[in-house]
Amino acid sequence: METDLFFFLLLLFFVLVLSFDLTTAQIPGFISFDCGGQSNFTDNLGLDWTPDSQIIYGITTNISVTNETRQQYQTVRYFPADNRKYCYTLDVKSRTRYLIRATFLYGNFDNNNVYPKFDISMGPTRWATIVISDANVIESQELIFLASEPTVSVCLSNATTGQPFISTLELRPFNGSIYLTPFENQFFLGVSARINFGAENEDPIRYPDDPFDRIWESDLVKKANYLVDVAAGTDRISTNLPIDTRKDEQPPEKVMQTAVVGRNGTLTYRMNLDGFPGYGWAYTYFAEIEDLDPTETRKFRLVLPGAPELTKAVVNIQENAQGTHRLYEPGFENISLPFVLSFKFGKTYDSTQGPLVNAIEISRYLKISDGSFDGAVAASLVSGYMSLDWAQEGGDPCLPVAWSWVECSSDSEPKIISVKLSGKNLTGSIPSELTKLTSLEQLWLDGNALTGPIPDFTGCPNLKIIHLENNQLSGDLPSSLADLPNLSQLYVQNNLLTGEVSSGLLNKNIVLNYTGNAGLNKGSNGGRRNRNIIIGVVIGASALFLGFLTSCLLLRKRKKYSKTEPKRGMPVTTNAATEAAQSFTLSELRNATKNFENKVGSGGYGTVYYGKLNDGREIAVKILENNNVYQGKKEFANEVSLLSRIHHRNLVQFLGFCQEEGKDILVYEFMHNGTLKEHLYGPLARERGIKWLKRLEIAEESAKGIEYLHTGCVPSIIHRDLKTSNILLDKNMRAKVSDFGLSKLAIDGTSHVSSIVRGTVGYLDPEYYISNRLTDKTDIYSFGVILLELISGQEAISNVNFGINCRNIVQWAKMHIENGDIQGIIDPALGNEYDIQSMWKIAEKALMCVQPHGNMRPSMSEVIKEIQDAILIEKGVETAAARERSSGEVSRHSILNMGSLDLMANGQDLSIDESFTRPGAR
Repeated sequence: METDLFFFLLLLFFVLVLSFDLTTAQIPGFISFDCGGQSNFTDNLGLDWTPDSQIIYGITTNISVTNETRQQYQTVRYFPADNRKYCYTLDVKSRTRYLIRATFLYGNFDNNNVYPKFDISMGPTRWATIVISDANVIESQELIFLASEPTVSVCLSNATTGQPFISTLELRPFNGSIYLTPFENQFFLGVSARINFGAENEDPIRYPDDPFDRIWESDLVKKANYLVDVAAGTDRISTNLPIDTRKDEQPPEKVMQTAVVGRNGTLTYRMNLDGFPGYGWAYTYFAEIEDLDPTETRKFRLVLPGAPELTKAVVNIQENAQGTHRLYEPGFENISLPFVLSFKFGKTYDSTQGPLVNAIEISRYLKISDGSFDGAVAASLVSGYMSLDWAQEGGDPCLPVAWSWVECSSDSEPKIISVKLSGKNLTGSIPSELTKLTSLEQLWLDGNALTGPIPDFTGCPNLKIIHLENNQLSGDLPSSLADLPNLSQLYVQNNLLTGEVSSGLLNKNIVLNYTGNAGLNKGSNGGRRNRNIIIGVVIGASALFLGFLTSCLLLRKRKKYSKTEPKRGMPVTTNAATEAAQSFTLSELRNATKNFENKVGSGGYGTVYYGKLNDGREIAVKILENNNVYQGKKEFANEVSLLSRIHHRNLVQFLGFCQEEGKDILVYEFMHNGTLKEHLYGPLARERGIKWLKRLEIAEESAKGIEYLHTGCVPSIIHRDLKTSNILLDKNMRAKVSDFGLSKLAIDGTSHVSSIVRGTVGYLDPEYYISNRLTDKTDIYSFGVILLELISGQEAISNVNFGINCRNIVQWAKMHIENGDIQGIIDPALGNEYDIQSMWKIAEKALMCVQPHGNMRPSMSEVIKEIQDAILIEKGVETAAARERSSGEVSRHSILNMGSLDLMANGQDLSIDESFTRPGAR
């Protein structure tokens, strides 16, 4: 009996061991590419890595980053910064959900310290823009998708700066209904946050603790989506008891064994959501891991600012999980979220315990592109030539950029209009897929080894040019080619064609070359037309020559009648370039200003006086310091010419000029309410401080003026000295930018003022100061400083306001913002008359503007968009709802899922375009 019991226990032991091995072994379908690697290896997590040798493009190189010892991050594969895309093609199982993860560790692989910025796409669907801001930090992107084809492609393209590169590419299959959404056939899920609350250290939890190898970030880590604004009384708790997670998304047990509890009745957090504002999928994971007395209860609500309809449902973990130590997973399948998400869990009045949270997961919806019209045909075409380089580019033939040998239309669903496969080692017959490209206009197959007959191309009615020469094609020259209504050029020379050229082709007004086909004749009735074909070629050449001659004559005429430079000593008023500007006499200006009596401003470029003309117009007269600005009349004339051409409602209007008695004078409209600087921290700030909404409007108006200089002027103009004293306010408190003439043309470094570094301490772009390389991002830096001044009411430089060893508003504000302490920089004069969401939005954008490297800063149009969103928030309109309504991609409402509450009304199916807020069962 004891022997039988022994063998039974031994058998049970082996069963348990085998079960353990099965649960920790990699799920079939795991793919882990070490990009740029040279050999297979298994890492310390037990994940098997293989080199990405399947891809034939790109260059591999080693990198070295301090504190990064993992083998998969010792190499990268990088690609040219051209107009092509470079794709990885991965095998998948159709109708299976996957997580795909790409990581990027720059490590200065090119020894240029130019931080790359480029796009990554999933097939034809744009996934994300990869922006490298630190050479030693890993950037990561994750996507959850339902496979609809046997392969998927991940492509890099559209490099803005640097070269596209990749460190790792990982594919992880799920099972069952994990991450099932009603919208998975139309939208991908781009992971924005996956957080483990109550984590014991900063290490993430992933495989093998999570068998699907999701990465659960510790809530102790401060990173791009850091958690801040933690409520007082937040405790961290944990348990070693098992947690039943066998439902829904199946978070790992180790994640569910830790949590945070709000002992004072609330849990509050603020975090950034990558890819938002927009619509997304958000779920919270709960498990009761404290043993409560029978008389104790834990009930609480989720509170989202600005969304009171989402705070009605009560979370009761024990009731919905049907006991302690079991998973409960309520969430939202379609919810509109901002970039800066503030949320709170607050206990109900009848609860004895504060809220508890174990984990949270948020993803954004990415609309799946339908791809190009001819995608399936193109895929079939390349499948027959996979051994050739040109057929291995991968991805969609047109999106996000076209294959190197394809041209596509600009339609929303692009069509292939040109195929150029000259000299590409094609063999066999002409692929039948080419005859199915219904929008094809040009076909180049010359210089290959194609055999067999020419197929019927009448299914391509738009064909204009066909190149089939220098192949081994045989059979007749199809008469059906004459039926192509747009055909203008047909080249079939040097083949093995036989028979007669049809009269339809001979009588068609096209360029036709069929020489070099010994068995092909023009036929008895083709002699007359053959002469016409030759004439047609001659006429074409003559037309080309005439066009060239005409161009030369026009250029000569243009040169003959071009405007001449003003002669030395000629009065500036006779320069044709300044005819649009009014020329004032010095006596007029003396009379208007009462002999320059009322000085209203001064700066490095000169002194400004108030004046009033005889017609009643109020003016600002700026007498420039000649030694600092101009060296002669020509330079001043160029300046006046520039100013007279610039007109925008948010730029101070230039009225005219004067150049007498050695004085260079510019005349502008008078701005009654002075400078923004005076209203923020000057005497006017104490008398009539401006509210937050008005500050946002001033920011928007001044940004629009700068955007006009950057994009509306040809060539574009860089201000070089943006600051609050150069933003003026008219009688209606509308902002206008001044001193934009004392700037620099953004063309070949041309300056109409000076080539030396200009700017004001505190606003001066450090990259421009160091390199003397001026770009529009120099103005972006200065504008970021202005945004920080609008938030704080502080000057850009101060010896007393920013604490010990800190004189710069950028350093001071960055320290507070990155620690989540935005209240520490908000101007006390604003009181409580602002929405914290709009404040955070501007603070985040300001930090982007003052990035140390120009290529990391946004454009002015991006800045304007964020300011406008903040204004909408202040006016009580949800930013994301307004943006999504304008795009029409998703509705402004959300579906709320609250676990086993089962409150779905009517059981209707809701689409992401038509849903409204409604609780529902998970």
